[in-house]
This record gives sequence, C-alpha cells and structure tokens, in this order.
Amino acid sequence: MAEITNSNLYHLDTGILPKDACVVIVRTEWNAAIVDKLEDGCKSILIRHRVAYRVVTVPGAFEVPYGIISYWNAHLQSKSRPDAFIALACVVRGGTPHFDYVCKGITDGITRLNLTLPVPSVFGVLTVDTDEQAGERTGGKHGHKGEEAAITALKMIALKASFDKDL
Repeated sequence: MAEITNSNLYHLDTGILPKDACVVIVRTEWNAAIVDKLEDGCKSILIRHRVAYRVVTVPGAFEVPYGIISYWNAHLQSKSRPDAFIALACVVRGGTPHFDYVCKGITDGITRLNLTLPVPSVFGVLTVDTDEQAGERTGGKHGHKGEEAAITALKMIALKASFDKDL
C-alpha cells in the first residue's frame, strides 16, 4: 500500500522557483467537502512557498481536463499563463460502472494534457471506495493528497526551470 512514509515527496529542495510562479487549481463541485480539504492542503503549501494560485471550479471530475485546456487556451497570449495545473477531484465508488468510466476519463485526460501542454498537470484526484478512505487521504493516516499535489507541482515547476536553464 502506498504510504507517505515510503516517500521522499515532502523533502522539498526545488532551489529557487521562478519569482512569478503561478499554479492553477482546477477542482470539482462534486464531493465538495472532500475536495475542499484537498484545495485547502494545496493552498497551504503554495502560500508557504509564496507561489500565486488561481482556482477554477468545474462541475465534476470528467470536466477537469476540459477546464485545464480551456484555461490554458484562454491565457496563451497572456503574461499570466500558469507554470502548472493541479487537478483536484474525488470519485467515490458506487454501485454502477460509472466510477470506472469517470476514473478512466479523468486519468486519460490528465495524461494527455501532460503529453501536450508545455506545463505539468498534476493528478490530485482521489479514487476511493468510501468516504472514510477519502478522509484517510485528506490529513489522515495516508497523508494529505492536496498537500502532496502542491508539492509535486512545485517540484515539476523547478524541474522545468532547470531544463530551461540548460538551453
């Protein structure tokens, strides 16, 4: 089982982030109580590292990739283009195959964005069987996946900046 104690994720040595770094959090309205906790965790890390952020809300998990690409396209010519996106959602298994379709859709969408956009899209999506499992991943025994998503975004921004320096 994936446990935060088996990871160096919280060791954050990104060097100097771009001084005007910006992250866009694209979050869902669905399962709002859980996604609110993910968002709070993201914001706490970004604020601690003085990284600007914006929040975009979409109805459900399936719409997150569209929210990301639409935001990117709307800001192509702007100086306020983000350095990373964070996708936040929580899909709780129900009694129908809907769970599988939604999880595949958002996973495939975020993967495609990571391969086509010049900035990372971080997968901060919980796919759980119960609300209890979601709680374990929003500050419980499995860490805080919102914080982890923000840390991942900062590390990816730093990684991209290191590649840009090499050019």
